[in-house]
Amino acid sequence: MAPRKAEHPLRTPEEIRAAFDAEGRSISQWAREHGLRPAIVYQVLSGAKKGRRGDSHRAAVLLGLKHGIVTRREPA
Repeated sequence: MAPRKAEHPLRTPEEIRAAFDAEGRSISQWAREHGLRPAIVYQVLSGAKKGRRGDSHRAAVLLGLKHGIVTRREPA
């Protein structure tokens, strides 16, 4: 598969936190809206989790910290 051109620029954790502040949204609220545990999102933003696989990957891609593919989750 050929590499795809980036559709959007990556953001830093500081830029993401500033955007949440500007919108008046909490990180926890955003996490729940995207079906993620808030703790995972906080860990990704702090660098404790690298976002390589699973929910941390999903969070990193959705936040704009990294480029990647996020597949839809099927309800259990």
